[in-house]
This record gives sequence, C-alpha cells and structure tokens, in this order.
Amino acid sequence: MEKTVVLVKPDGVKRGIIGEIITRFERAGLKIVALKFVWVKEDIVSRHYPEARIELLRGIGEKTLNAYKDFGKDPGESFGSLDPVEIGRMINKWNIEYLSSGPVVAMLLEGNQAITNVRRMVGFTHPNLAQPGTIRGDYSIDSTMLANERRRPARNIIHASGNSEEAKYEEELWFHKNDVHSYKRADEDVMF
Repeated sequence: MEKTVVLVKPDGVKRGIIGEIITRFERAGLKIVALKFVWVKEDIVSRHYPEARIELLRGIGEKTLNAYKDFGKDPGESFGSLDPVEIGRMINKWNIEYLSSGPVVAMLLEGNQAITNVRRMVGFTHPNLAQPGTIRGDYSIDSTMLANERRRPARNIIHASGNSEEAKYEEELWFHKNDVHSYKRADEDVMF
C-alpha cells in the first residue's frame, strides 16, 4: 500500500465537482487518510512547484514544446525562447499564481499502487488530450495552446503526485503527521 497527494485545484473547486472527484477515488478502493480545504499562500505553492527542480521545469517545457509542434505553432512567438527550462519556468510561475488564487482541496490517498492508479484515473496533464473516463477527460477541454495564448496554466482540475519521491515530499508539505489517520475501510477485505 502506498500514499499519494491529490489536489483539487481552484478551477475544480469553483466548478463544484469536489464530491464527484472524491467519489471516484473512493469507489475505486482508495482510502482518504487526510483531507483539508485551504486557500494556500504563494510561499507554500512555491515549495510545491519549486524552481530548484530543474527536471520538473524541463519536463513542463518539453511538454509545451511538443504541444506547439503538434499544432504547427512557433513557441518562440509565445515565449520568446525555445529553451524548455526557460519555458518551464514561465509556466511554473503561472502555476504558482493559479494554485494560490482560490481554495484547494488537498487529499492524501492510500491504496494498492495508489500513485499509478490515481495518475491513471486523473488522465493526461492536458485535458484536451486526456481520455474520456478520466477526471480531466470528463471535466475539462482546456488546452496548452489556449492557456499559453492567455498567459496562464492549463485549467486541468486536479494535481496528482507523479512518483513516490514526489508523493513523499508533497505529503510532508501539505500535511502534518497528526492530519494523517489510519483506519480500515469496511470493504478492504473484499477488495484486497
């Protein structure tokens, strides 16, 4: 069993789909071991999206460059750069501003291969490319291109930890030890 952090971002909160998102995870057999509703200050969000994580910035930039290539557009026009780290840095700034722009629901989920299963349920980062049946695929059609044209992050409803190191880091960032609870769900014996 492993744990993973999920954030319902301000767009998901403002659209009133928190309950639907939580229900999907619970129905799949994931257990909520911590939950909070917070309006996060930029200093915490800056630690969630740290500029020191060059590989994260590079990954954001590379995804963006690939999207521009797929749409036959010039990223240099939008960003003034073709450097994936520099593009990632710009988008990271937008992410920080957006995640701190409204209330967020932060959850710590526990379950069998929770990180992989949650990522599968959440869907691809860019909602317009996410499969139907995923949270992003069902609740958003926003795109990288529209977001970049408007100088903002893609409104993709939700964040989910990408790997075990990220999950551990985010758990410690978002939750105190006394926020996390251990209990047995009534259906655990049937599911596992």
